[in-house]
Amino acid sequence: MPQQGELFAPPPPVPGLRLVREAVSEAEEERLAALIDAAPLAPFQFGQWEGKRLTVNYGSAYDYQRARPTEAPPLPAWLADLRTRLAPLMDRAPEDFVQGLLIRYDPGAGIGWHRDRPQYGEVLGLSLSAPAMLRLRRRTEAGFDRRTVELPPRSLYLLSGEARHDWEHSITPMEVTRRSITLRTMAGPAPPLQRRGSETW
Repeated sequence: MPQQGELFAPPPPVPGLRLVREAVSEAEEERLAALIDAAPLAPFQFGQWEGKRLTVNYGSAYDYQRARPTEAPPLPAWLADLRTRLAPLMDRAPEDFVQGLLIRYDPGAGIGWHRDRPQYGEVLGLSLSAPAMLRLRRRTEAGFDRRTVELPPRSLYLLSGEARHDWEHSITPMEVTRRSITLRTMAGPAPPLQRRGSETW
């Protein structure tokens, strides 16, 4: 099993995408899963449409009818503490990630093709409870250019630059429960990527 801090050789399939395996321990994963389940989760709302995945926002939410961010409760202490530990793994300042999103994907739930709203900047995601395949695509003159990235449980990924702004991503519905924690910056100039020993790519 890969250990936290281990360096993996494969280059990123999309510039601006980075992945760290084993960003948290198995015991931490169980604790985070319990905290997500205890949060005030509700079905994702897109206007009048209701999604299968269960979500709750902190720091900032998004009003799809008015097409703008809106206020949300502050990050709970445990999420702020997790942010302090995860952001440095990607050479990022924890305080820049002001928006938090908890998601539980029960069996049959997924997320369709999308790019995160332009009001948000970089996206830091922690994948928990089950392995998933992160699909990426971008439109070209010849059709869609596609990539697929495996997200093992406890892996941390960063979407920045080209991966964040030029590619859409999605996760197909699964037969088991998966959870995730997403942290976002607000839109603005992104800091340059730096290599460090804790990253996969």
